[in-house]
Amino acid sequence: MTLGTLIETHGYWMLAVGCLLEGETVLILAGFAAHRGYLNPVAVLAIASTAGFLGDQFYFWLGRRHGAAVLARWPALAQQAGRVQRLVTRYHEAVIIGLRFAYGLRIAGPILIGTTPVPAWRFGLLNALGAILWAGLIGALGWMFGHVAEVVFAEIRQIEGWLLLGLAAAGALVWWLRRSRRG
Repeated sequence: MTLGTLIETHGYWMLAVGCLLEGETVLILAGFAAHRGYLNPVAVLAIASTAGFLGDQFYFWLGRRHGAAVLARWPALAQQAGRVQRLVTRYHEAVIIGLRFAYGLRIAGPILIGTTPVPAWRFGLLNALGAILWAGLIGALGWMFGHVAEVVFAEIRQIEGWLLLGLAAAGALVWWLRRSRRG
């Protein structure tokens, strides 16, 4: 099985799962794969937007229904609650749209917003807009990486596996470093 076949076979569902969580790295890889012709760029945008939206909706409703229990379970999240709630009260449109771009807050942010009085319909609308912007911008980074790699490396097919591996390793390293700082 070639790398291309592997991506074509599993790329879309892996993108969906990754974007339900904090999926920047997976989305950049999908944008790169779309540039290389392994994935359809419109499908990548649609799947990433939809999965990102659904993930944040789930976490919002988790916060809305079980916010007190979640905050009691994770004291570090509870420490951020006051600050996020003040920001949401003052600038809820910008916070709801922009929070998905803040690494490490993709899960915590919607949970905390769910504990505020922001109406669910308003969160859903702004979340949808944010998901589309996020998928387009982050996916475009992967697409641009593919374009730059193609320009720099004339015979990219020979090294595209190494480029994908390097991107994945860089994403994993960033995730690990940020996670170890929190822990």
